[in-house]
Amino acid sequence: QVHLVESGGGLVQAGGSLRLSCVPSGGTFSNYAVGWFRQAPGKEQEFVGAISWSGGSTYLLDSVKGRFTISRDNAKNTVYLQMNSLKPEDTAVYYCAADRSRRAGIDLAISKFDEWGQGTQVTVSS
Repeated sequence: QVHLVESGGGLVQAGGSLRLSCVPSGGTFSNYAVGWFRQAPGKEQEFVGAISWSGGSTYLLDSVKGRFTISRDNAKNTVYLQMNSLKPEDTAVYYCAADRSRRAGIDLAISKFDEWGQGTQVTVSS
């Protein structure tokens, strides 16, 4: 079983940048697609982005396209979410999760992501 750990969250002013990292606390997730999700207080969870195990396929939520980038370095066993031009509405707890099915691409069904981290808080001030 793979346990995930997110890092890189914090407080930033609008227009600023943060880079979130997701690593497995044990083992490797180089064969798994990994997704990023967020949840703000009182709002539903959003599927922010995902990347296939090879990095060849990516998905990003429309509202973050052009501002966020998802990438991975399997040699470092790390998946990144680079967030630029942050807005107050990006404030949320961000979670990474792994789809352990070893599929070639990305399945956008949230239920396919079956191993989750504890989350990291991102706060964007106006």
